[in-house]
Amino acid sequence: MILRDDQWEKLEPLLLGKQGAPGVNGRNNRLFIEAVLLHVSDRRCWSELSSEFGGWNAIYMRFRRWNQSGFWRQIVQDLDGEGELRIAMEKIAEYADQQTEDAVRRKTRKVEREIYAASVNPLRRGLEKYNESKADMT
Repeated sequence: MILRDDQWEKLEPLLLGKQGAPGVNGRNNRLFIEAVLLHVSDRRCWSELSSEFGGWNAIYMRFRRWNQSGFWRQIVQDLDGEGELRIAMEKIAEYADQQTEDAVRRKTRKVEREIYAASVNPLRRGLEKYNESKADMT
């Protein structure tokens, strides 16, 4: 989705990294938002984004930082009553929520695997010692 000028005028003042804000400014917030919209709507891999948007990894990392800060949900709330623009931002926010849920699920699985491995390894060592002592008897 390419943002229309009237949509951009409503969205621009709400974004992080805008001109006049403290800290580092985004080089081109509009291009970044359009890249994220394209990624979300087409379900492309980040690496398949056109180079006209900039480096895909930089776009992904910026998307992640904004997601971790809760920005995508905040922008949806700020765009109350904006129709088509709000719907587009809701798509991004829903995708961001899904990414957060997936990250939590991956982390939980990793911890569960570590717990399982810690509980199984002593049993394996005991079984190995048992088998070794049995072999020594023969």
